[in-house]
Amino acid sequence: MKKFSAKAVVGTQWGDEGKGRMIDYFAVTADVVVRYQGGNNAGHTIVNEFGTFKLHLIPSGIFNKQALNILGPGMIIDIQALCEEIDDLNKAGIDTGNIRISNRASIVFPYNRLEDELEEKRLGKNAYGSTKRGISPAYGDRYMKKSILIGELLYPESLKARIDAIVEWKNLTITALYGHEPIDSKEMYDWAVKYGDRIKSMICDTSDLLVTAEKENKRILFEAQLGALRDVYFGIYPFTSSSSVLAGFTEIGGGMFGQNDLETVGVMKAFSTCVGAGPFVTEMNEEEAGPLREYALEYGAATGRPRRIGHFDAVAAKYGSEIQRADCIALTKLDSLSEEKGLKICVGYEVNDKVIERFPLNVELDIAKPVYIEMPGWLTDITKVREFSDLPKTAQDYVLKIEELVGVPVKFVSVGPERDSLIIRDI
Repeated sequence: MKKFSAKAVVGTQWGDEGKGRMIDYFAVTADVVVRYQGGNNAGHTIVNEFGTFKLHLIPSGIFNKQALNILGPGMIIDIQALCEEIDDLNKAGIDTGNIRISNRASIVFPYNRLEDELEEKRLGKNAYGSTKRGISPAYGDRYMKKSILIGELLYPESLKARIDAIVEWKNLTITALYGHEPIDSKEMYDWAVKYGDRIKSMICDTSDLLVTAEKENKRILFEAQLGALRDVYFGIYPFTSSSSVLAGFTEIGGGMFGQNDLETVGVMKAFSTCVGAGPFVTEMNEEEAGPLREYALEYGAATGRPRRIGHFDAVAAKYGSEIQRADCIALTKLDSLSEEKGLKICVGYEVNDKVIERFPLNVELDIAKPVYIEMPGWLTDITKVREFSDLPKTAQDYVLKIEELVGVPVKFVSVGPERDSLIIRDI
């Protein structure tokens, strides 16, 4: 059997697949947990013995006192939001002393949030559905070489000069393009110092920590936000995040290199959900979606926005699993379908009178009609089931059909949000 030196838990759909509950499950035995991309524009909902938590920046290993939790260089970090998240955990009695922040991660400034809001407003009905947390502008700054790195907080004099120069550049756009009043450079510097002082002790070269951990054969877990279809390169562009959410990005975004033996657990929901704009082929009408949304509590962890609900899309899920190079699947929220009399699975898209089975670009997704197969439901509570063979036959058939269509073995089946509400198949 192949021996894996690291594990990645990633989404295979549009995000919100329930990665948090799976990361929490694996984090119990991890030595190091690394978040390798994104910012606080999405979140992981964790339910464990400490309570219910919504994490947006901090890795889910924070509940394991023995684990080191790393915010990797591929992240963009709103340091104010980070401090608030730390405060919330501390109030709940969770020790946050095991957090380390890459000195090469980028900072999301208040002006990035402002830019995000102004651009969404300018776009109007064509807006991307941004969370307005400044994510896209902050990643744009990174590639425009106008970003401030977390490590620069340790050098206040240099930091001030850098902020002054960037704010001067920002004001050219903010005043001329959007007609907004200029940003005050001193306010930005004071903001950076105020929140930067609180996290200084956590800032370091996290790649050095990972090199050591690898040499000591530590168990390393990588976590991502969002899902494959929100990937900036392979997702439903431009209705995507601004970073790569794929497991292949762990080396760069996580800052640990040479991972030839990375086990990838692809997480997918037993039905489809989507927050924000963009094509969503299997979307239900509100009469169907409303009851399932309420029963399954399908609201965004970061924004509280109601999620769009759809039937399981095997075309999208197969594509997501392929680009994530998933070794196995964790299927979540099977229990949420227990009140559905019948279930549909999309097995193809009809585009211009032709059925396709490969996930296409948006121009075809926008006109695609789902081709469904139908399966019976089970109409019984399955939240106490811990063995696959104890599931109702129709529930087993539904899982096995998804496994067949996606082409990756379903090893984990979640029947509740709690850590132990999990069926583990011997595959």
